[in-house]
Amino acid sequence: MSLPALGEILLEIYHRLLASYGQQHWWPADDPFEVIVGAILTQSAAWTNVEKAISNIKAENALTPAALHDLPLDRLARLIRPSGYYNAKALKLKSFADRLHSHYGGDLGRLFALDTPQLRQELLSIYGIGEETADSIILYAARRPVFVIDAYSRRILSRLSLAPSSDNYGAFQALFAENLPEDEGLYNEYHALLVRHGKGVCRKVPHCPLCCLRGLCPY
Repeated sequence: MSLPALGEILLEIYHRLLASYGQQHWWPADDPFEVIVGAILTQSAAWTNVEKAISNIKAENALTPAALHDLPLDRLARLIRPSGYYNAKALKLKSFADRLHSHYGGDLGRLFALDTPQLRQELLSIYGIGEETADSIILYAARRPVFVIDAYSRRILSRLSLAPSSDNYGAFQALFAENLPEDEGLYNEYHALLVRHGKGVCRKVPHCPLCCLRGLCPY
């Protein structure tokens, strides 16, 4: 399959999803720091539970870099209990807040002043931040055109017979980056739509009769 043809197919998928679901207005947050907290908390968690955890942090007036840095670890763990794996996630949040404090004076703007490759490398060097979480932060908080790959995008692409030959994060990400315009808004909406479709229709046991991609899907 030629690259232009693959790009056209990816855009067709996007437009069908958009027509079916509409704009997703993702990521739901009041500011970039809340996006970062949510990106860490949503690891292995339903978003409704993440919202409960974030509400607890807000009620403690701790949803700022300085307040989270100063908050005792055990107290933070109790606040984020609804998100699951709360002891591990508390340590991840504290690790991010501590790095931001020690290297950037607690200023998210200074962190985001790094160019995209440097920013990604810096995020990946922080305890508990893997590729998906780092790219979610870069796309949704720093507003840079980096495509986020998750279990939903892998599943949908595989069923559409579009998965790359190499089953790794970078190969899936390159499939989008090399065949779509480098556009933060497009990447934002596309990823959100894939999540919506993967949660609602293209599940582990798919609801194919309801799928807006049926005409493109050989599954």
